[in-house]
Amino acid sequence: MKYSEERREAVLKKLFPPNNRPISEVAEEEGISAATLYLWRKQARDDGQLLPESGAGSEGWSSRDKFNAVLETAALSETELAEYCRQRGLYPEQIRRWRQSCEGANERTRAASRQESEELKQERKRSRDLQKELRRKEAALAETAALLTLRKKARAIWGEEEE
Repeated sequence: MKYSEERREAVLKKLFPPNNRPISEVAEEEGISAATLYLWRKQARDDGQLLPESGAGSEGWSSRDKFNAVLETAALSETELAEYCRQRGLYPEQIRRWRQSCEGANERTRAASRQESEELKQERKRSRDLQKELRRKEAALAETAALLTLRKKARAIWGEEEE
């Protein structure tokens, strides 16, 4: 079924902030399949509109949407930020928290990289130690096998009975 652009926009407004209504609820109310609404929401996101994942409020926003909101508000004054937040059902504190999270993301990755590098170094050292121990044990086992073979041959030469 083909829906008019006006109807589509009206339905999408119910999914947009500040309403943030769940797709299942809007689908039932409007008589439109949930799959269609998911498609419309995906297309709206692809067009650059910020839509949360679910009706869970502003905390239901994806990381990508939060990052885009931070980008959009980076140059706004306090009053413009307040207006932006009102239109989308957010609080300025959430934007500030998201901004801090974005700013700290590179530090967390560096720390994680350092930790992974250190863990990798320890694993390599452990692997080298285990390989060294394995070679030592294999050499000892080969020496023991050679001694047992020589002992058996010596007994055979001297005619002694096996124990």
